[in-house]
Amino acid sequence: MLKKFLRSFASFAVPVVGAFFIRIIYATSKKNFSVESLPDEPIIYACWHGDLMMFAHSYLHFKNPPHVKAVISSHFDGTLIAGTLKKFGLEIIAGSSNKNAVRVLIEGIKALKDGYDIGITPDGPRGPRHEVADGVIAMAQKTGAKVILVEIRPTKFWQLSSWDRFVVPKPFGEINFYYSEPLMIKGMEKEEARSLIKEGLLKHGK
Repeated sequence: MLKKFLRSFASFAVPVVGAFFIRIIYATSKKNFSVESLPDEPIIYACWHGDLMMFAHSYLHFKNPPHVKAVISSHFDGTLIAGTLKKFGLEIIAGSSNKNAVRVLIEGIKALKDGYDIGITPDGPRGPRHEVADGVIAMAQKTGAKVILVEIRPTKFWQLSSWDRFVVPKPFGEINFYYSEPLMIKGMEKEEARSLIKEGLLKHGK
C-alpha cells in the first residue's frame, strides 16, 4: 500500500518539479543551435537517453506548439519521464525496442503518416549506453522517414551514476544543440545504419 502511494505521489510530483527545473536551466543558460530551422516533413529525431533532459526545449525552439510523439519506456521511471515531457506538450508512445516493440513500431509508423515527428532514444530504455537498438532503424526503413541526430552538449553539468550517465546541465552555463543533416536510412544494411547513427551521435563528444 505504501509503495503504491509513493509511486502515485511521485507520478504527480516528479513531472511538476522536473519541468520547473528544466525551465529554470533553459532560461538561465546561453543556447547555441547548429541550425536555423528544421524540416516541415515528418522526421525521426534521435538522441541518447542520457541527453534526454533538454530535448523538449530544443524541439520547442523550432516547433511551438509541438507536433511530436516521443517513444518512452512503459517502466515506472519511463512514466516519470513521459509525465515531464507532457508538461511541454509532447505526446507519448509508451514502449521500447525491448518491450511492446511491434506495437511501438506500428504506432510510430501511423504517427509519421499522420504528420507527426517522432522522438526516440536509440539506446533506451535500459542500454547498453551509446549502443543503437533496432527500433529507430526499423521505423526509418519501413516509413522512409529521414532521421536527424540531436546532440545536446552543456559546458557545465552534473552527471549521474545511472546506466546512461544521465546529464543534468547546470544553470547559468552554455548548452550547444547540434542537429545533423536529415539522414536517409531506408535501403541501408542494418549494421551500416547502426554505425552511422552511433558515430553521428558521438560527433561532438561522449
